[in-house]
Amino acid sequence: MRLLFPSIRSAVARGWAFNPTLTLAALLHLALLPVAGALIFLDPQVITGMMAWIKPTKFALSGAIYLATFGWFLSHVQRGPRWIGFVATGVGVALLVETGLITMQVVRGVPSHFNSTTAFDAAVFSVMGGFIFLLTLLNLLLVIWLIFQKLPDRSFTWALRWGAIIAFAGMGVGNLMPAPTPTQLAALEAGETVNAIGAHSVGVADGGPGLPFLGWSTEGGDLRAGHFLGLHGMQVLPLVAWLLSRRRWRGLFAEGHRTALVHLAGAGYLGLTVLLTWQALRGQSVIAPDGLTWAAYAGLFGVMALGVLGVWLHASGMRAGQEKQALAV
Repeated sequence: MRLLFPSIRSAVARGWAFNPTLTLAALLHLALLPVAGALIFLDPQVITGMMAWIKPTKFALSGAIYLATFGWFLSHVQRGPRWIGFVATGVGVALLVETGLITMQVVRGVPSHFNSTTAFDAAVFSVMGGFIFLLTLLNLLLVIWLIFQKLPDRSFTWALRWGAIIAFAGMGVGNLMPAPTPTQLAALEAGETVNAIGAHSVGVADGGPGLPFLGWSTEGGDLRAGHFLGLHGMQVLPLVAWLLSRRRWRGLFAEGHRTALVHLAGAGYLGLTVLLTWQALRGQSVIAPDGLTWAAYAGLFGVMALGVLGVWLHASGMRAGQEKQALAV
């Protein structure tokens, strides 16, 4: 425990030196986390079928992780400090505004997303959408930088690239949500007033039965599944590369093999994000895939398993050849 706090202080100090805005945004998200988490149990208010403070809690946790990860990704980009500072500051401000407005709407007792009940609520969601669009563009800029960035370890470089690409795809899924649902569109065309434009769910109304804490619909499709999975590719792909860099795996796989495995992990993770989104768009709950969806998942995992097996066999063959050469000498 004594070693933990100096490490945390050191990490915060390094983050602050890198970019104060990004670091402050991460710290504020972390500070919100226990407050919002406690209010889940202290405030019985329900918004759109869910305990009101669950959403700020989820955004505080996810936002803190994303901010810290994005800063770490940026630290590997070799660009001018002014450009790096601009992107880091933009990401910090965008998520501060997003989470801040979500929290404000919970305090007001109204939905934050898709809310068109009043002009003020519609303006709040419009501002949120604008900053999320900015965040998406900055994530795309990170993707472009990383594509042209060269680092000593190829497998690690590709893990960063895949992670940023998959996160961008996850943000793209989020951009599908603000479109009017068929029911909302019919009401608007009939000249009726609607309280929401856009939805997380497909085929059912938002606010119905959902998975605990996550809230993803158990009766219809839910775009949040693919959105969530994609965003956190930024953590998963570097973790894969880190595991492959451990001594045990370095002894089994050469750099080319580790890079191939990272490519397989990235393609498989992106494929899973796409399949979850496809499933949601077809109005299927994440817990109730039909036969066609199961077949698609089986095909994806089958291809990935064959790819891993192929890399393993090739690495084993190379090791056997090297051992024979060593014995011959």
